[in-house]
Amino acid sequence: MRREKKPEIYALGQHISMSAHKARRVIDQIRGRSYEETLMILELMPYRACYSIFKLVYSAAANASSNLGSTEKNLIISKAEVNEGTTVKKLKPRARGRSYPIKRPTCHITIGVTDISLEDEYEDEIINRYRYPNTDYLASLKKPRWTNTYTNTINENVYSSGGVWDKK
Repeated sequence: MRREKKPEIYALGQHISMSAHKARRVIDQIRGRSYEETLMILELMPYRACYSIFKLVYSAAANASSNLGSTEKNLIISKAEVNEGTTVKKLKPRARGRSYPIKRPTCHITIGVTDISLEDEYEDEIINRYRYPNTDYLASLKKPRWTNTYTNTINENVYSSGGVWDKK
């Protein structure tokens, strides 16, 4: 049975002056969460990327309320991705007439929100489907993906055991 994809509202920020790696560190924390929970997380995280992402999440929610007429308590972050943008290259003058290249990376951030009141499934399944998009979350709960391969080892201190480290 094929389901129709529910409308997803986007907010796109381009050429944001920060590394894509540093923005992904924050984006990974908010993917699949509710709108209100996302705003609390972004306000309390100590990273510089949080402010730009906060503005984009707020903008995506405003787009959803304007275009779909949905309320903010029904929104979840269904898509959050960061792509690398262009690199701004400058030259800084150094001693003896030399120059030193400076590279300022930029990134493109895309935030997509979905209204879960439009969906006809259970809320937990919806949230887990967006938080873990490439896996079947319910199937991964039923069976373990690994077996216990750890063995009991004796925890000895190498420095006081009188072995190789006892040379003076």
